[in-house]
Amino acid sequence: MPRFGVSVAFAAVLAIALPVSAQPQLPGAPDRSRVVAGQYQVDPEHTQVVWTVNHMGITPLTGAIAAGGGTLDLDPAKPEAAKVNVTFNIADMTTTAPAFTKHLLGADFFEADKHPSASFTSTAVEASGNKAKITGNLTIKGVTRPVTLDAEFFGAGTNPMSKKLEAGFTATAQIKRSEFGLGYGVPIVSDLVDLRIAAAFRKAN
Repeated sequence: MPRFGVSVAFAAVLAIALPVSAQPQLPGAPDRSRVVAGQYQVDPEHTQVVWTVNHMGITPLTGAIAAGGGTLDLDPAKPEAAKVNVTFNIADMTTTAPAFTKHLLGADFFEADKHPSASFTSTAVEASGNKAKITGNLTIKGVTRPVTLDAEFFGAGTNPMSKKLEAGFTATAQIKRSEFGLGYGVPIVSDLVDLRIAAAFRKAN
């Protein structure tokens, strides 16, 4: 066997042989006991919505919208009492095609010059273990509709860079874009939009 192949094989065997405690450990883990009650601030750099829509039944189209700010009030002993409010920067939406992004931000869709942000404010939480259904009001383009998120606790820990306690969650939802004044192209392009959310929150103090 060539020397390179031997080296790779040795490294693989060594990795398997090392005890779990010797493996590199991430700062966070899906352990609810790490979460401290209190108010958390949105971490905009690590919070975003990824949307996907069915384009003509041929391909999916996807884009991403980053968070602008928001808060999470959370007590792990009383998860049903949690409250979350997050804003998203519609004007900073991205896709892989600049011309398509420009079209989305224009008059046919989001009118980002008039409505540069969207928001979600929770109204009820039903928690079960690490999962929860979060019902709230989603406002896009000045239109507010009720939406339910299927959310899951992803992990918590102290960020080694900020030295702050952080907690993260993922969520999914589905909306009809026509209900928010975004119905251009329906039904050639699907009215249903799938949302995948990653949200990071940093302990306020």
